[in-house]
Amino acid sequence: MSRQRSIEKILKSEYITIGELVRITNSRYSTLKFYTEEAILPFEQEDEGLTRRFKREASIKRIEEIKELKKQGYRVDEIKELLIEVNKK
Repeated sequence: MSRQRSIEKILKSEYITIGELVRITNSRYSTLKFYTEEAILPFEQEDEGLTRRFKREASIKRIEEIKELKKQGYRVDEIKELLIEVNKK
């Protein structure tokens, strides 16, 4: 098992892993995986089976937006619609 990167290194990286996103956003792995499957948390992947890479700043911002919308009572399908609308603008 590889050693985890320090929070300092993670916070300086342009790209991070889903595990690192879990650590810095205090989210559950299963939740973030679900968001990627629902296409509301974008990632880059060079080839099938390779590690998904997340743009750190954009991903943190997106997770905060999703958490805020959930707090306001929106369901994931509604959040997905809202985010699609926002991205069109």
